[in-house]
Amino acid sequence: MTRVLVVDDQPLIRQAVTGILNQADGIEVVGEAATGVAAIAQAALLLPDIVLMDIRMPELNGIDATASICSDPALTQTRVLILTTFEEDEYVLAALRAGASGFIGKGAEPDEIARAVRAVHAGESLLSPLATKALIEKYVRAPGSPPDHRPLRTPPELDQLTDREREVLVLVARGLSNTDIATDLFISPHTAKTHVNRIMMKLHAHDRAQLVILAYESGLLRPGAS
Repeated sequence: MTRVLVVDDQPLIRQAVTGILNQADGIEVVGEAATGVAAIAQAALLLPDIVLMDIRMPELNGIDATASICSDPALTQTRVLILTTFEEDEYVLAALRAGASGFIGKGAEPDEIARAVRAVHAGESLLSPLATKALIEKYVRAPGSPPDHRPLRTPPELDQLTDREREVLVLVARGLSNTDIATDLFISPHTAKTHVNRIMMKLHAHDRAQLVILAYESGLLRPGAS
């Protein structure tokens, strides 16, 4: 059973999302919160598998609440899924940097919300290649800097990666799943998963979403690259 904490300052949205998830197989809403402060307290108390987090809330916004939850040693198994509107919310990338595992739109169909919760709980990549590129193109690339002429900057932590791990990191940044990476590199899915896990450990990344951001911001994969 995937245990979920629903966080949103609008009661109607909380009720609707709670009802959707409680009707889904294998998912149980164990708590609700209306503010970022309450979300942190509830997460510490309930130890949910997933926190479905709104961004704009009183007292403490969802980004700061996400950072607090993701940095808590007692909540290493808890993942944050941002509940927002992708096309309009410029804070999505900041939430991913804070440790969120991905996002789901408030206008998503009920089955899409349930699938997103299951995917994040399973450790899968929530961001599709198209959504990932859109995010990075809009927020990561320096304003006015043509993607094909951005200089490559290699942070010190990338020096820890082997050539194969760098190759895998680029594929993760392109939105490929472990199965897709395995096919692309002619390795087993288990080996692909092992590479990804080692990369996250070496780079101290909370999940694949943070690997995507690091790959683009470091210049390892340039916006607009296929």
